[in-house]
Amino acid sequence: MDVIPVYILIPPDTLLVDIAGPLEALRYANEEQDEVRFDYRYISATPRQQTSIGLTLDGLEPLPDSLPDDAVLIISGSLTVGIAEIARDPELKVLTRWLAQAVRPDIRLMTICSGALLAAAAGLMEGCQCTTHVECLDELRALAPTASVLDNRLYVEDGNRFSSAGISTGIDLMLHVVGRFVSPLTALSVARKMVIYLRRSGQDPQMSPWLSGRNHIHPAIHRAQDAIMADPAREWSLPGLAAIAHLSERHLSRLFREHVGLSVVDYVNLMRVTLAQELLKQSRLDMESLAQRAGFASSRHMRRVWSQHHGVSPSEFRRTGK
Repeated sequence: MDVIPVYILIPPDTLLVDIAGPLEALRYANEEQDEVRFDYRYISATPRQQTSIGLTLDGLEPLPDSLPDDAVLIISGSLTVGIAEIARDPELKVLTRWLAQAVRPDIRLMTICSGALLAAAAGLMEGCQCTTHVECLDELRALAPTASVLDNRLYVEDGNRFSSAGISTGIDLMLHVVGRFVSPLTALSVARKMVIYLRRSGQDPQMSPWLSGRNHIHPAIHRAQDAIMADPAREWSLPGLAAIAHLSERHLSRLFREHVGLSVVDYVNLMRVTLAQELLKQSRLDMESLAQRAGFASSRHMRRVWSQHHGVSPSEFRRTGK
């Protein structure tokens, strides 16, 4: 099992939802699979901190002298973190000094809401693309003058720097992290358990094709999609999928179009094209063998379906990677 050490830095007057939402996503991710475990702990400049809703958090661990290799550090947002507060509050000064010392280039830094201001004050956002809550954008620009601060974004990933607009978008960011560090399917399972959409803003990187058509909460259609996604190359039939979904064939077809936006056949083909795309990147199989491995009847069949989703041929995609 790959263990990822996660540290959650809790400033004074922390926004409780900035901690609870993202960490619930990691907890569910640990429950859903056995390949990756997020080992998280909560750190602060003092052992007790009051949160935005008046609840006090106790038993917080002290700031470590250093962070382990490949650690993840999450900085929660706060009601009272801003340029003026960072300049005069002794505790915030301690946090910014510690951040400047502890966050090496290999540390994956994730900021939620105004947590980005603490990172910026420590010099950790310079030269990066980043975002924060709409009310903090100007302060982030002032604290990190060489950063590219992006408006109207749920979250931004730039190398080892991840930032989100805060509140509910901390969960969006963490679902993205689970998809990147574990798998898109695990992120999907977590989102379904938390009864939220896997959202992206228009300017974010394209959502993984594996997650296409999954922005719904219909359990029967998810059952059919899970089966297809697990084995796209299988010879799927409408009767077989209807049995998995516990629906009639006609009802499955209607619900698929309604909730997925594709016919059953088109969805199966999309998953096969996505599998073929990964095989093109990861193997040197000839086109005929690759087509069969992805579930197509022939390389000609694969190219015909492929052309519906890509502007270049499979061979050109293999050569360029895009």
